[in-house]
Amino acid sequence: MHTIYFVLPTMNIKLIIFFRKVWRIAFNLNFLFSFLLLYPLFFVFIQKEKWWGIVFRLKRLWAKMICLNVGIRYHVTDYANLDKNGTYIFCANHSSYIDTVSTYLATPIYFHFMGKAELTKVPLFRIFFWRMDIPVNRGSRIGAHKAFSRAAADLQKGISIAIFPEGTIHETAPKLHRFKNGPFKLAIENQVPIVPITFKNNWIILPAGRKGKKGGKPARMEIVIHQPIETKGLTEKDIDDLKTRLHDTINNELRK
Repeated sequence: MHTIYFVLPTMNIKLIIFFRKVWRIAFNLNFLFSFLLLYPLFFVFIQKEKWWGIVFRLKRLWAKMICLNVGIRYHVTDYANLDKNGTYIFCANHSSYIDTVSTYLATPIYFHFMGKAELTKVPLFRIFFWRMDIPVNRGSRIGAHKAFSRAAADLQKGISIAIFPEGTIHETAPKLHRFKNGPFKLAIENQVPIVPITFKNNWIILPAGRKGKKGGKPARMEIVIHQPIETKGLTEKDIDDLKTRLHDTINNELRK
């Protein structure tokens, strides 16, 4: 009796992990095939800057396909009431491989994404970083400077920017890691509001790192868009205070 008592829970755990791994494989296949389905359209419309708005709408469509096809629903709580013609820097916590997808689900306001330069090495997917999105080489001061100069130029054109201030996903997720200065310096220099976004449970749906070895699971993605943090009148001396305000806004939501 004692042997059966201990074996059954172990079997249940292994079964759960097995199904989570199967689901993760299904997610990856869906990600790939839905991208290949839309790739010809991406390739055509990314050729000219005047067509990038179409590419953005296609990305939002692709984000919905990625999620809904494998049972991921999403709910956006919007406290921001943003001006659709406004210019913003969207900053979200980074705890999962699905965070980029979630950013496109969160807001219909057109933006360019700042992502790791390593993404330019991913076959096919790198077309987004040819001209539209902005690769950031954090290992090179010159490369990072070029990326943020390009982002500043976009902001001056009225194009919003999305960036993860943590820079990458850390093993401690969902606990927030230290924020980098770049997004806050960019916001202050261009006097553009920062919009905090909290992905409350992405780390459970599609975990990264060692947690990711146990697969993932479909669930309702909870996204919260917070009120913008204004930067008008701020200087570089206010960077630390601005980081603290963003950190506390996201962290308080995570603790709920």
